Amino acid sequence: SDGKKFLVTNLSADLHTNYGFVGKEALKAAKPGDVLTTNANNSLYVIEPSFLDLYRKIKRAPQIMPLKDIAAIVAVRGICKESLVVDAGTGSGALAFFLANIVKKVVTYEVREDFFNLATENLKFLGLKNVVIKHKNVYDGIEEANVDLACLDLPEPWKAVPAAEKALKVGGFLASYSPTVPQVSDFIAAVTANKKFIVVKTIEIIQREWEFNERVIRPRSQPIGHSGFLTFVRKISL
Repeated sequence: SDGKKFLVTNLSADLHTNYGFVGKEALKAAKPGDVLTTNANNSLYVIEPSFLDLYRKIKRAPQIMPLKDIAAIVAVRGICKESLVVDAGTGSGALAFFLANIVKKVVTYEVREDFFNLATENLKFLGLKNVVIKHKNVYDGIEEANVDLACLDLPEPWKAVPAAEKALKVGGFLASYSPTVPQVSDFIAAVTANKKFIVVKTIEIIQREWEFNERVIRPRSQPIGHSGFLTFVRKISL
């Protein structure tokens, strides 16, 4: 009843939880929609994991972009199953993998070997076939062409503007994600100096959930506040 989820990946072992355990034979026989009872007489509902269920289980090293900000990127660009996306830096791969579940192909660049290895492990776990992870510095250039969307989650995103300009198709979008105002300011200065780009907007997404408990209806005490600024830029000429 509290929404706790358990991902079962090994049907040859019992499932042990803080609500009790379920034997491996019961797990093997279970089908989506079944209700399993633990030895502590608690009910567990069997559901086939969705992409998002698996996505929430990936290993994380650096801070990943929250879903509220990823949703803004998807909505502003309007990416679809035919889109080609370039992402840098990869980090744990969270943004690249989420977008890959929507678009045709994602190519992501990561300069750090430890993050590259972690993202490779996460990619194998999710089983996505349309992601290419490159152990390269995006500041040195982007090898892809006719890109629909380039996403930058970098300490110095302005250094990637020339590479993004060459890779993007006319009408393509460049989205930069930065936690601080000086980073946003320097990025906007760089794209403003490039006459092939126009700045669309910079936004910050604040998410506030509400709780409903009979007649007690109010915002939750802790909203999901500042995580980063998103700046959207569009390429307007060759």
